[in-house]
Amino acid sequence: MKFNKKTIEDIQVKGKKVLVRCDFNVPLKDGVITDENRLVGALPTIKYLMEKGAKIILCSHLGKPKGEPKPELSLLPVAKRLSEMLGKEVVFAKDDNVVGDNAKKAIAEMKDGGLVLLENTRYRKEETKNIEDFSKELASLCDVFVNDAFGTAHRAHCSTVGVTKFVDTSVCGYLIQKELKFLGDAVENPVRPFVAILGGAKVSDKINVINNLLEKVDTLIIGGGMAYTFLKAQGYSVGTSLLEADKVEYAKEMMKKAEEKGVKFLLPLDIVVADKFSPDATPIVTEDQNVKDDYMGLDMGPRTTELFAKAIKDAKTVIWNGPMGVFEFENFAKGTFKVAEAMADSDATTIIGGGDSAAAVNQLGFGEKMTHISTGGGASLEFLEGKELPGIVALNDK
Repeated sequence: MKFNKKTIEDIQVKGKKVLVRCDFNVPLKDGVITDENRLVGALPTIKYLMEKGAKIILCSHLGKPKGEPKPELSLLPVAKRLSEMLGKEVVFAKDDNVVGDNAKKAIAEMKDGGLVLLENTRYRKEETKNIEDFSKELASLCDVFVNDAFGTAHRAHCSTVGVTKFVDTSVCGYLIQKELKFLGDAVENPVRPFVAILGGAKVSDKINVINNLLEKVDTLIIGGGMAYTFLKAQGYSVGTSLLEADKVEYAKEMMKKAEEKGVKFLLPLDIVVADKFSPDATPIVTEDQNVKDDYMGLDMGPRTTELFAKAIKDAKTVIWNGPMGVFEFENFAKGTFKVAEAMADSDATTIIGGGDSAAAVNQLGFGEKMTHISTGGGASLEFLEGKELPGIVALNDK
């Protein structure tokens, strides 16, 4: 899977109307953006296009309005905040049908280097179904299409894939370029030893990832809620911990595959358990891998985190997706903290695969120390599965 796609630097944009699909799917509380990471991620591409004198039309989805206008999911707060960040007005085109009179007027009046933001693309029910009419409407606004939304690159929607059919030039922005470089190189051509750490709640979410990574890594570490299905497969008792009973056979197969491929397969040696799922539950560390009947595993124990940290220390490339425990509860955040800390201290190329692990790393204050934090949870998982991402496949090849 080699991606060699044209980027914004490969084309002329001066005076051209450039539609940029960004990922402005930001968390809002009472109309205020509570996490600006995605806005910050979009700035390099926007600034480059401003400097080169493009007429910039920004678009994105926000939340799940399910094909109808929902005022609380309007992109107006994004337009305001971006205007502040860029020191230049981002004109908000308030059209419930996204491509309406306000949008057309704002675009017609735009000067080179100007900025317009369209309303939430998911206000249109056609968007998620990739229906041609809406794709054509979006394409009619621009001369060039730029996709810079890695977080939605695994979805074939009008604003990510459909629009490319009706625009001659479709390229990627800096954010997607960076994602392809780090995730692509790590998976296709890693500097070894290559270690992958998978956590999070469910094995079923990561079945194909585990299978694909076993073809590529030197060490695979399994932590978080999904570890209990693997421990059960090894014959340990897991108490009331998260368990996918229908995936126990699969877990056995994967451990066998690791053995056949000579991949080190690391599972917890000890577990932090409690008698209830609650932030004030008392954490107890088990002596071994067994969890007593009325207890549930909520984090990895100290011997486990030491084992995982050593594997990270010896690595040259590390990918991590999914927390090691219930990191939202302070009593059960140590495992996730220790893995993040080991990665932060490491000389390896360290890649965080979006979603909860990205949130955890930023929350714990290690964000700056990582080589790359992916902006797309679902997209980075599909990438690690070896799947083609439609939003990237649709762009022009070099």
